[in-house]
Amino acid sequence: MKIIDLSKTIAYNKQDPWFMRIKIKHKTHRQSKGLIRFFLGLPAKLFPKGFEGWADDKIIGMGVHAATHIDAPWHYAPTVNGAPAKTIDEIPLEWCYGNGVVLNMTHKADFEQITVADIRADLEKSGAVITPGTIVLIHTGRDKYVGTKEYAMRGTGMSAEATHWLIDQGVKVMGIDQWGFDLPLKYMAQQAKQLQRDDYFWQAHLVGQQKEYCHMEQLVNLGTLPAFGFKVSVFPLKIKGASAAPARVVAIFE
Repeated sequence: MKIIDLSKTIAYNKQDPWFMRIKIKHKTHRQSKGLIRFFLGLPAKLFPKGFEGWADDKIIGMGVHAATHIDAPWHYAPTVNGAPAKTIDEIPLEWCYGNGVVLNMTHKADFEQITVADIRADLEKSGAVITPGTIVLIHTGRDKYVGTKEYAMRGTGMSAEATHWLIDQGVKVMGIDQWGFDLPLKYMAQQAKQLQRDDYFWQAHLVGQQKEYCHMEQLVNLGTLPAFGFKVSVFPLKIKGASAAPARVVAIFE
């Protein structure tokens, strides 16, 4: 069995937007000795030979959307077609493991949306088949900007129509290897104002108002995968009531 990691490393990066920066505090083995001596009441003379204490770490500032993560329907809207939207702890785990298909969208320019025609053309070229339960991975190549200021500012993005189409094929989980699933946020806001359109901003996300689905953002290494022939595992942390959760997303070749 071969496993390919599709997840970013969780780490502090000052180039991330300020509201997405992850802060981690590391405690050395030596720093835990006081806890062991005074909280547990074990004298230092009774420490096992060679015992230096234990290392520990604390994530101080990490939003659930800050690293490689999967969004729950609750993120998009409080309801889906009139019914209460699922939070991340309510997502069926069956959605989170299945056959993987990669859509190659590396030819799409920054700020150019991915369309149904783009998806159909790539499937015809690769021979991949999407069936109910398939986990679709959208390869844009923008993971090359991870760790830079450009990461959140560049990228293509899913159109509402393309998102609807994938869901209609039975896809419950899809994901992309750029900062967000839609076009870059600032660009969408500018275009919505310029075009005076109230259906432009966050349009792929807002498909979730009508149809239940999850998507992953900030994947990496999709360029190392074939178009099909592998499984995808994307189990999120079980955070009660949350709109998303970090996940260790991997491709599995059995």
